[in-house]
Amino acid sequence: MSGFMEKFERNVERFLVPVAAKLNSQRHICAIRDAFILSFPIIMAGSIIILLNFAILSPDGFIAKILFLEKVFPNLADYQSVFTPVLRGSLDIMSIFVVFLVARNLAISMKADELLAGLTAVSCYFIIYSPYRLIENESFLTTKWLGAQGLFVALIIGIIVGEVFSRLSNAKRLQIHMPPQVPPAVARTFKVLFPIIFITIGFAILSFALMSLSKNGLHELVYTVLQAPLREMGTNIFTVVFLGIVANFLWLFGIHGPNTIAAIRETIFAEANLENLAFAAKTGSAWNAPFPETWALNDAFANYGGSGMTLGLLIAIFIASKRRDYKDIGKLSIGPGIFNINEPVIFGLPVVLNPIFMIPFIIVPAVNTVIGYLFIKFQLIPPIAYAVPWTTPGPLIPFLGTGGNWLALGVGFLCLAISTVIYLPFVMAANKTVNTDREHSAENREES
Repeated sequence: MSGFMEKFERNVERFLVPVAAKLNSQRHICAIRDAFILSFPIIMAGSIIILLNFAILSPDGFIAKILFLEKVFPNLADYQSVFTPVLRGSLDIMSIFVVFLVARNLAISMKADELLAGLTAVSCYFIIYSPYRLIENESFLTTKWLGAQGLFVALIIGIIVGEVFSRLSNAKRLQIHMPPQVPPAVARTFKVLFPIIFITIGFAILSFALMSLSKNGLHELVYTVLQAPLREMGTNIFTVVFLGIVANFLWLFGIHGPNTIAAIRETIFAEANLENLAFAAKTGSAWNAPFPETWALNDAFANYGGSGMTLGLLIAIFIASKRRDYKDIGKLSIGPGIFNINEPVIFGLPVVLNPIFMIPFIIVPAVNTVIGYLFIKFQLIPPIAYAVPWTTPGPLIPFLGTGGNWLALGVGFLCLAISTVIYLPFVMAANKTVNTDREHSAENREES
């Protein structure tokens, strides 16, 4: 058995690790992944303010009910209008963040002017932006495609502009060099003036051509052909479980699985997550959110302690482990693990290339994702609509993500208990390997 595992590990390292390493270093994937990461704090801030708006300032909010705020402040709901505009500065303009950041990230990787690359991408996004409406001889810009529905076009334009801008701006023949006495900011803009002119002219021609093919422009075309079908295909429990398994499988070989699949994951689920949050902001409740099956299921029920639900592993170690090294690592890891930081467990225990913990590390998150899904499917708890910081302690994630549903908090503790039960027999099995591990360590010392 050990020989088979060693052969399996060698084959995975030979074929999988190089592929994953290339994906993690591929500049377009990195640009998309980092764009969502960088824009996440703004979305998170909007989500938290929306949650507080309905949890505290709404008479039906769970905090308002607990503290009897309605009796103290009779007109409590009137103050919701103070924070409602936060939505316009976060979710409603998500595509602008993304198009800027994707182009900027590509320019950084290609050693071009990242700021002007991002600004050029925003300019091109609005050159191609078709939904202008004429009302009473006044031109109005609709916001339909500035939020989640415009993400695909934002990604496409960000990649094209970032790539073309970087290549053209690095071409010596297209650069305008100003005398040394010219202020640096002016010299900087003149250096890339020709690339910006060429790109904007190109997008103007492209916009004219697209309008002749589709009267509603590129956004409507891309959304109908690509984004909506991909969203419908991706927002189901099978995709969530599959991507979770892939991410955790990669972790077993020391590859940061969530980062590796981040670009794919965000492309599939970003719109659905944002629409759920917008729905909750509009209705004041997560019940009946339009997309109950998103990656939020994985975040809310399957990652307590970090990838692999390792908080359950730590609890199982404290309950059943007879190995002093495991208990020592458990004591050091429990603090970070409460806040979903589990590198001490993954690399210290280790979980990486550990044949005993491979199976539960993959199975436990999948089981808990399905458990959370079933509670939502049978409408026992609302969908996870609110974005919650990833460092939030385990069971509090579904509680806050549902807008303060107490049963969701109970489901979170249920998932933690189930994960502990599944990990227990594997921890007991690891007790029997302590002598073997010591023999290997002694052999290694003798060889060295």
